[in-house]
Amino acid sequence: MITTKNQKLKMALTSTPMILIYVMVVFCLIAAIRQPAFISPATAINLGRAGIFTMCFAICEMVVIISGGIDVSFPAIGCVAMYVPMYMYYHEMLPDNAVVFFLLSMFIGLVFGILNGVLVSYLRLPPLIATLATSSIASGGLVMALGTREFTTLPPSLQSLYEINMITYMDPATGFTYPLTVLFLVPVILCVVMALVLRYTMLGRGLYAIGGDQNAARIAGFNVRRLQFFSYIFCGVMTGATALIYTTLMHSSTTTAIMGEEMIIIAACVVGGCRLTGGHGGVGGTVLGVLLITLVQNNLNMLGIPTCWQTFAVGLVLLLGAIMTSIQAKRQAKLGKV
Repeated sequence: MITTKNQKLKMALTSTPMILIYVMVVFCLIAAIRQPAFISPATAINLGRAGIFTMCFAICEMVVIISGGIDVSFPAIGCVAMYVPMYMYYHEMLPDNAVVFFLLSMFIGLVFGILNGVLVSYLRLPPLIATLATSSIASGGLVMALGTREFTTLPPSLQSLYEINMITYMDPATGFTYPLTVLFLVPVILCVVMALVLRYTMLGRGLYAIGGDQNAARIAGFNVRRLQFFSYIFCGVMTGATALIYTTLMHSSTTTAIMGEEMIIIAACVVGGCRLTGGHGGVGGTVLGVLLITLVQNNLNMLGIPTCWQTFAVGLVLLLGAIMTSIQAKRQAKLGKV
């Protein structure tokens, strides 16, 4: 009994989430030593703002990875979903209404999610190939149909949404204000809902089941096609909403605004414990992965590291995350055999 308890405690203290917490604590301590201003509410608010759309994208990607797939098309889908509403508004084809903008963006995401679902579940294309094709279709078709104009002025309804803040912190030393937008609630609610779905519903169990072994899941009575469709449709719809949140926060909508973000998002999921083979992962680990990636991206300069090393640092984090996941899988397999 004591040995079993010790093994469980050791596993808990050396689990992927705990290792991420250790790394973040060390990172924060080093940053605070080099720049005492790092330990302040302003830093927390800046990190919260910076992680809003990264967190939303990561939760979407996490669901697809857990189900045994992968989606590298969401940046291109997001560009279409953010650009089309702005294009239509400035060409007087759409009223100035934030709800209409979000509904249109989510509908665009839904269409591409259905396309990915058909390619993967019905035509049985490898998910990487299918979503790469969707990405090329989305990005190339957008430029071909609508051009490459950049929109940098928000419609009044989105500007009003941008100006709604939960809290505003004023730094007494500098006098600068740091507002935390109400849109921060979107990833918070999304994380809570998906954590409950994955843990307590048959839908969540089904996603883990088809990610672990599709044939076994089918024998157990899960509808594999329906679950695959759900994962890609969910990713598409939430990508559309997240893309418009990006436009609102950044005051910018272009045909290439978030292209290339897939590596960072997948890195956050893998670092958080998702296995690219499917069937493993969770909201808690993904949140920690996003926090680590956001810390690395936004605070390298506090450690005296040039920002040009940002991509290298993210790649290194991805590699370390993959190694940690592999080690954890081997340890769990050993315990299972014992």
